Amino acid sequence: MTSTATAAPAIFHGHHLVKTYQMGEVAVHALRQVDIDLYEGEFVVLLGPSGSGKSTLLNILGGLDVPTSGEVYFRQQNLSQGGDGLLTRFRRESIGFIFQFYNLIPSLTARENVALVTDIAPHPMRPEEALALVGLGDRLDHFPSQLSGGQQQRVAIARAIAKRPEVLFCDEPTGALDYSTGKLVLEVLARVNQELGTTVVIITHNAGIGAMGDRVITMRDGQIHTIEHNQRRASPDELEW
Repeated sequence: MTSTATAAPAIFHGHHLVKTYQMGEVAVHALRQVDIDLYEGEFVVLLGPSGSGKSTLLNILGGLDVPTSGEVYFRQQNLSQGGDGLLTRFRRESIGFIFQFYNLIPSLTARENVALVTDIAPHPMRPEEALALVGLGDRLDHFPSQLSGGQQQRVAIARAIAKRPEVLFCDEPTGALDYSTGKLVLEVLARVNQELGTTVVIITHNAGIGAMGDRVITMRDGQIHTIEHNQRRASPDELEW
């Protein structure tokens, strides 16, 4: 896979992002003056140890949190000053989230879990289409308890992509999975990026996953430490960790 994404326009721009949490009398500096751009159609791997600011940055870019100071722009729209209504619409229409734990509703089938999103999205895929894309076209009517961990994570991916988001944020999507199953999930994410043109950002502490990204952004102590460009993106089956 060749890396070409940074020739595309930037869809996210974070400028001087600061996030400070007050824990009693102690100020915790989760982000310290972070500048970041994300480009249309690229695959980004965000690396760093626990406490480096990765999840805080993802939550701010994804509209789940707001910075203490600094600004976030999505396609020239300032999200930092938009208020709750704008952020809610932004999350609903433009962003998909995948987390380490699948957050499926146990009493609903795979199809019904995905339909929760398609019922509120403006231009969704059919649940059957989204599940087929992640290789679960034959598991439509299975409940989460009837699915393996990797299959449940793929249902979560189908749910996230069914509303056709422009950006997919994934926070440790393989963290609860074994090596082989994790690779299957990464293959699905690579396919979503390639076939749908979705910008994909994966947060992980696993440096081995970095080889499959267009860019690898490493964070330390609330700051971006390095940004590396891969001339060639590895396929998930080439990864070792």
